[in-house]
Amino acid sequence: MSGSSPAARLQALFEGRRLTPTQRRIAHSMVRRAADAPFLSSVELAELAGVSQPSVTRFAVALGFDGYPALRKQLREVAPAEGEGEAEAPAYNEYQQAVLAEIENLRQLVGLLADTGPVGRAGRLLAGSRPLPVLGLRAASSQARGFGYFAAKVHPDVRVLDEGGSMLHDRIDAARRAGADALICFALPRHPREVVDALGYAREQGLTVVTVADSAFAPVAEHSDLLIPAAVGTGLAFDTACAPMLLGRVLLEAMCDGLPEAQARLEEFDARAAARALFAE
Repeated sequence: MSGSSPAARLQALFEGRRLTPTQRRIAHSMVRRAADAPFLSSVELAELAGVSQPSVTRFAVALGFDGYPALRKQLREVAPAEGEGEAEAPAYNEYQQAVLAEIENLRQLVGLLADTGPVGRAGRLLAGSRPLPVLGLRAASSQARGFGYFAAKVHPDVRVLDEGGSMLHDRIDAARRAGADALICFALPRHPREVVDALGYAREQGLTVVTVADSAFAPVAEHSDLLIPAAVGTGLAFDTACAPMLLGRVLLEAMCDGLPEAQARLEEFDARAAARALFAE
């Protein structure tokens, strides 16, 4: 992993661990501040994550270290600071900082995608599921609808589940009875409890769950068979989700690779759209 980003190396250190919600919050905060994390005191990290200082100590012990100092020493080895000695960065206003934070989220996604295995596996699962349920509620509903809109151009049966309520489980049941064997979920903060419950139910019914979430430590992780993280921006009043949206498009590309008829379907759509003068030229 020598060529990966500090955030990717930090995330690899935490992945596969059974962490409590508080510990996932600490891990997520460290990944988001990967360049600074190896140099934060336990008190500073606690403030960053919004937890108590003893929680940071328990987090280090849960990872197998004697305490936080030992964890911090390890962090300096796996995620050293980059760019030391560079000229001081110019001052940016809050709007520029929000954009720069999103650029950093995209850089993290670049590092994550160096391993194409998870995306390739996800693409094959989505391509093979007939129908294909696409779940996303509240903040993630636009991600689900956008994915579903494009997926329907190449996949024969896409079912977007973007409304909660008592019928959500019914719609999962209907997709399963119709032959679905995989479901893709977009899960963004704040994570609705209904999404967590729906994913647990989907797996009980035999569906393989592919999830795009803001963190590998999100509450949906324990109910996902394959989770691919893409961080959201938190610098503005409302979170921004450029990286999850782009990851959704990457998964669409991988799904197309698993659908031999994808190109023919796209060409057929273009021909129909031209015949109907659907788009302004």
